Amino acid sequence: MAKTEQILKLTPDGELRFRGPFTDVVTAELKLSNPSEKRVCFKVKTTAPKRYCVRPNSGIIEPNQSVSVAVMLQPFDYDPQEKNKHKFMVQTMFAPDGPIESQEQLWKEATPDMLMDSKLKCVFEMPADSSSQAPVVKVKESEDKPPSSKPVKQVQLETSPPTYASIVDSESGKKDEDYQRLQAEIKRLTEDNAKLKESEVRLRKVAISDTVSSLPTSSSGPAPAPQAVPNLPPIVYLIIAFILGLIIGKFIF
Repeated sequence: MAKTEQILKLTPDGELRFRGPFTDVVTAELKLSNPSEKRVCFKVKTTAPKRYCVRPNSGIIEPNQSVSVAVMLQPFDYDPQEKNKHKFMVQTMFAPDGPIESQEQLWKEATPDMLMDSKLKCVFEMPADSSSQAPVVKVKESEDKPPSSKPVKQVQLETSPPTYASIVDSESGKKDEDYQRLQAEIKRLTEDNAKLKESEVRLRKVAISDTVSSLPTSSSGPAPAPQAVPNLPPIVYLIIAFILGLIIGKFIF
């Protein structure tokens, strides 16, 4: 089955040039233009993901719009005799209609017939005044090596197909990660809130049960209320005192 032709226009379209010295970050600009009437999803991959930082490394390009991608090469020890085999691939597909909740999930569900891609090789350049001395040092080093070691290594590298990997340290890549992290955090907080509500209900039941069990109980029913002392008239108290006085007087006399 024939591969779908790339819909985006890449500038530059064949190679990315990085000009040294490479003691600091060197940036190359890649422009992606969408000449179609449909939205296009794009993703930038490279064979050396640890050596580059790409912003944005993925996103959506609206119809007849363009996006500038900054490809940043991290500092490294440049060796002019070492053959550079770094490559980039811009992978694209038409975006579905309607809102897109997760671009990462969209790429996972994409089938091969939906994908388009363009490849670019990386070229390292050194200023003329700084590149003249480097080859001399490298030639002396190469003389000590066995003459057959280099060709064998080159054949092995050229016969193995390049492996492209996504770059995850760009701003666009972090948006999807932050969204998924936020969704997971919301789910966790919701579960914690439900657990707290269950604990609160359980504590209330325990408190009510303890309160009821602490009240005094009787097997014969409710305790009788204390009887009130009758309120007698004063004359009755006088008669009782008079009778008691007579009784006591008889014993005395």
